[in-house]
Amino acid sequence: MKKLYTLVFTLLVAGSAFTTQAQGLKLPQASSAQTITQEFGLGKITLSYSRPNVKGRKVFGTMEPYGAVWRTGANSATAITFTDEVTIEGNKIPAGEYGLFTIPGANEWTIILNKTAKQWGAYDYKQVDDVLRFKVKPAKTAALTETFAMQFANVTASSLDLVLAWENTSVSFNIKTDVDSRVMAGIDEAMKGEKKPYFAAAQYYYDNNKDINKALEWITEADKNSKPAFYLKYWKARIQLKKGDKAAAIASAKEGLALAKEAKNDEYVRLNEGVIAQAK
Repeated sequence: MKKLYTLVFTLLVAGSAFTTQAQGLKLPQASSAQTITQEFGLGKITLSYSRPNVKGRKVFGTMEPYGAVWRTGANSATAITFTDEVTIEGNKIPAGEYGLFTIPGANEWTIILNKTAKQWGAYDYKQVDDVLRFKVKPAKTAALTETFAMQFANVTASSLDLVLAWENTSVSFNIKTDVDSRVMAGIDEAMKGEKKPYFAAAQYYYDNNKDINKALEWITEADKNSKPAFYLKYWKARIQLKKGDKAAAIASAKEGLALAKEAKNDEYVRLNEGVIAQAK
């Protein structure tokens, strides 16, 4: 009996030592984690997911069966966070963190936003917790995507596409944000203040095809109230050119060119020269 106790004790000690060593051992994850943050409108979108590899396997329809809910990656379910309200494929989604699940199909995928963001895999996924479901068409790619990848593409101030790619399949969907009404309201409010953002407001009006006369008025005020600056002259020239006043645009750009040469700023030398060439 004493020998038996000794044997059990020895095994327990050995097991404990093995566990301690295993706990201290660091190994690379089979599916590496990635978190990407995209500035969007006046806020941000953050995406956290793990990236499995193909490793010579048949993925969709086999390893990831068609018609089954997928965590959209590996390990923990993919999580997506919006700091502002967004519109996904025409559906308004409040700011917050969501689980991003998918149901792959040969000819159609279902994209799912679920209110339970933090969960392992899709084992505890519940459809009753879905915030949004919609369908998209997958595309076949000629090149193999070995490591599952998600990225934001076609990014503007108010719209972008979230693209998923793995094996020879690519899926994307559109996300929008109502930034214009918020910026316009912000400009109106800021113009009531003591320090008026003439330059920034003029740029926004130019870039977003707003009232070009108002843009010219504001850039003129910015130019008048600041010491001579090559970037102000350049933007004034661009606005004048967009308004159709080529002679004024050339004059402003020439002023900007002289200031840029004096400051030895090659970038704005090229930019002002470009406006002059375009106006001519």
